Amino acid sequence: MQPDGEEELRARLRDAIRLVQKDSSTHFVGFLDEHQAAVAAQEAEKLYFSGSLLWGGFPEAERVCFGAFPEWMEPDGSAFPIQAVTASFRECDYLTHRDFLGALTGAGVRREVLGDILLEPGRCIFYVRSEMTDFLMQQVTKIGRVGVKLSIGAKEPLPPAHQYEPFSAVVAAARIDCVAAACVGLSREKARKLLAEGCIQIDHQPVTDADTAVRNGALLSVRGKGRYRIDSLSQPTKKGRLRLEGRKFI
Repeated sequence: MQPDGEEELRARLRDAIRLVQKDSSTHFVGFLDEHQAAVAAQEAEKLYFSGSLLWGGFPEAERVCFGAFPEWMEPDGSAFPIQAVTASFRECDYLTHRDFLGALTGAGVRREVLGDILLEPGRCIFYVRSEMTDFLMQQVTKIGRVGVKLSIGAKEPLPPAHQYEPFSAVVAAARIDCVAAACVGLSREKARKLLAEGCIQIDHQPVTDADTAVRNGALLSVRGKGRYRIDSLSQPTKKGRLRLEGRKFI
């Protein structure tokens, strides 16, 4: 079963590709979340379309736009209608990612035109579709009760995209039911139930088969439980079990 809205997204992607082949101009879809971005890459591959690029304003972006480029044009991130905006505030004022997301969407910014939000003390950099920039500059002066000053652009180095909490465990095998159970602290039986309910993804793709192997570097998402980067599954113990080293997104 496809997630809600996936078929509509596929139709929009196909339309963008058809349009670029028809009028030889660039067309863009998104921002897309990580699963949607994986769907976009699949759709381009299915249509044998090589002139696409996923870009979110900086190389490590999670939320990205899908760009369809004509044959005569090299896909390039600078062509995307994406603008970085910096919000400055006092370092003593504590603001969270959720504060910014809530304030921006509350101001009328739809989630699909808002990219990554990078936060550090005194500064937040967020990415939006370029057509929203003037609106934001006029409308957003506070995040919650904290006054902020918006400016166009972003100075490097950027704030870190994520914070992680390392963890380790010993698992019977590199199967998804074993690894998911170890990550979220559940029994394998409960992990299999989550699998059957479509609550687990590997690298943004839903997984339901408990026998699915998990590879080093995989990104594991468990609905309602969090996201986990699997750094290594190696060094068998004397009993033949595997040592799991990973990081939980916090």
